[in-house]
Amino acid sequence: MSYSCPLNFVQVDSNASRLSSLMVAFLVVIYLVTSIEYILFFLVLDFSTRLFINKEYSLISILSLNLRKSLRMQEKFTDGGAKRLAGIFGLIFVSMLVVTHFLNLNSLTYIVAGVFLSCSLLDVFINYCLGCQIYYIVKKLYPSFMS
Repeated sequence: MSYSCPLNFVQVDSNASRLSSLMVAFLVVIYLVTSIEYILFFLVLDFSTRLFINKEYSLISILSLNLRKSLRMQEKFTDGGAKRLAGIFGLIFVSMLVVTHFLNLNSLTYIVAGVFLSCSLLDVFINYCLGCQIYYIVKKLYPSFMS
């Protein structure tokens, strides 16, 4: 099965998604430098909006789409189900950062942030979405997953 086939028949713009990943990574780095927990609250709200309401109301999605257009990057479509699962993983990581921040588990906060940043930056710089790869494996094992 090719990774480019539409497994859930919903396509999303991969380049806009990569710009979103860059913005999220940038915000996580700012959080690590400043420890301003409101950044994490914003990220939880934005991921939740994208996943459970409508991505058209997500500030990061709006900014990344406009940035893609401003930079005159071509639209490049990929499977929406894979990016949705990657977004769920992103929400889980940001939620873990909120919990570790408020429990003052600084070492664990840096570990979670490091793993999250690694995953985000893999997508940004070499177009390798770890959440998407997990999605394709799970979809082969359980074809009705996220249908």
